[in-house]
Amino acid sequence: MEKILEQLNPEQREAASHIDGPMLILAGAGSGKTKTITTRLAYLLSIGIDPANTLTLTFTNKAASEMRERALSMIDNPIYPPLLCTFHKFGLLFLKFNIEKLGRKNDFVVIDTDDKKRIIKNINKELPTSLVASEISRYKNSLVKPDEAIAQATQPNYKMIASIYRTYQDYLLENNLVDFDDLLMLTYDLLEQDSNLRKDISNRYQYIMVDEYQDTNELQLQLLKKLCDTHTNLCVVGDDDQSIYGWRGANIKNILEFSNMFDNTKVIKLESNYRSTKEILEAANLLIDHNRNRLGKRLVSTRGSGKPITLFQSSDENEESDKIARAIKELIDSGVSAGEIAVLYRINALSRSLEEGLNRAGIAYQMVGGVRFYERAEIKDAISYLRIIANSHDDFSFKRVINRPKRGIGKATIEKIEKAAYEKRLSIFQFLSETPKDELSKLLSKKAYASVIQLINDLETLQETLNRSTMDFIEILDNIIGLKEYYSSMPDGMERVLNLDEFYGLFRDTIKKNPQISLDEFLNEISLQSDQDQINGEQISIMSVHASKGLEFAHLFVIGMEEEFFPLLGDGCDIEEERRLGYVAMTRAKETLTLSTVQSRFHKGRRKHLEKSRFLTEAGLLKGSLVLEKSTNYKKGDLVKHKLFGMGRVLEVTRSGRNFKLKINFGGNHREILSSFVEKI
Repeated sequence: MEKILEQLNPEQREAASHIDGPMLILAGAGSGKTKTITTRLAYLLSIGIDPANTLTLTFTNKAASEMRERALSMIDNPIYPPLLCTFHKFGLLFLKFNIEKLGRKNDFVVIDTDDKKRIIKNINKELPTSLVASEISRYKNSLVKPDEAIAQATQPNYKMIASIYRTYQDYLLENNLVDFDDLLMLTYDLLEQDSNLRKDISNRYQYIMVDEYQDTNELQLQLLKKLCDTHTNLCVVGDDDQSIYGWRGANIKNILEFSNMFDNTKVIKLESNYRSTKEILEAANLLIDHNRNRLGKRLVSTRGSGKPITLFQSSDENEESDKIARAIKELIDSGVSAGEIAVLYRINALSRSLEEGLNRAGIAYQMVGGVRFYERAEIKDAISYLRIIANSHDDFSFKRVINRPKRGIGKATIEKIEKAAYEKRLSIFQFLSETPKDELSKLLSKKAYASVIQLINDLETLQETLNRSTMDFIEILDNIIGLKEYYSSMPDGMERVLNLDEFYGLFRDTIKKNPQISLDEFLNEISLQSDQDQINGEQISIMSVHASKGLEFAHLFVIGMEEEFFPLLGDGCDIEEERRLGYVAMTRAKETLTLSTVQSRFHKGRRKHLEKSRFLTEAGLLKGSLVLEKSTNYKKGDLVKHKLFGMGRVLEVTRSGRNFKLKINFGGNHREILSSFVEKI
């Protein structure tokens, strides 16, 4: 036992040797969280706890595998390995043994996200499939069944989604299929309905541990409560200051209110940071201190002092990317490994200028957890439209966008058009614009015919517009084609619209700087920028702040430190979650941290003068008055509960003085309620 604990500091040791009762381990960034939880598991087994009585839950298979290896390396020949897996893997194992109690066979098949979308698309082709899939997932993770969803829905689209949800669930049941959300929801249903099963499972798993607890949602919390039916031996490890997934259902209240949910909770704070220098941690601590909804801890560096934090101030994003590239080149020339260098951004659209700056400097980079700017679907669509307008015979681009946005033109119709055009030795555009209307109407359905005629007319209008005024062209293009409207309805719509705004802004800026440039020349410049032939050998990493969580780098750059970019502002944005993102970004750095801000960059497609991020002031890096705002955890679409009016769905979030007002649909009655008078479901 002593050998297992001897590598730990006093706080880690206290957490690892705690046995009975609920425990919250508040583990700050770089404080040895994984080491502590794996040592605790090894400690339990070393004192004779049966591995079969332990259950450790994580969020990724990679984390589960790493923790299992580390725990088992501390123990001599365990009888069999303890169950250490993701929430969903636990649900799968549980259902294999127990789903028959729901009247279903245990030879069910788990479908993936693509399967789910195909099923939904077969049920309904009117609404965006991604939106419907996201809403169904949200219903399940809020424990809302199809009949409840139908009863709650008042808006036409939500009525349709709720109806699709019921048809989708019926289809899964008829075909004995289970989706990822069902793995947890059906497990919860079984434990809720069968008290004997609940007691048996709770008695089996006497010691439960949960990693990254700040990322749990409502369904996961309720499932854990069922698993703890006969005991309270629940140990959760997490960091409220790193709760950054509220937008996908994670509920920070799970960690903030853990002590209230479980009596006699032992709380241990891990505040010794083994990653970052004193200067980096002091700035991160100052920043996160401005959040009110937190349990409170202060990281202390075990590494001691290092270099001061650097602040880059540039006129625009091109100067910013050149400065970053030069600084990276100096690091690499001094012998620093490229793998120890990373650049982070809050908004994916900012990667465009960064990628171009790195390409100009010949610096190899890899994008972690994301897609390069010019490879994103929405940007490829916009480029395809420009290519058709520049060259109407570009069949490759035409086929890409003929049904994007949706025009009711299916794959079979596209193949029919392509074949007919080939036989006449015409491009698709030529064929559709030159073929007599009566001949074309015989080839196509009434709906497809109307759609292609409208598309040809729109493209001809845009070609005429380009000839008249290059400056107005891009705005008219989006008004006519509607790519932003099309992508805005998707779950990640805001991000996609920002990417399109960035691209449209780039086009306007290029025309402004060089009024004589042709559309062909602009497209050729893009082709050169998006060519990545030089990306060989060791690479630096570029990624969003969200993608950086759990990673660390010796030398870190964070770009876009301006109001409206970092923090991201607007309806439904939570300033406290934005601040936690800032804290996560800063605590990825080990030796040097460089924060970058510009005077202007594209915002919603236009160049705009920007204010420096309040986070620079809050972190003590700039002098200035503090901007204090009340935050809201609510956004459009959230399910909420009011003491008098019951359950409702948020339709709109607006500011009311220093508070937030929610427009809520309570079963058809729309009311405006201050956010502090409702709670999220």
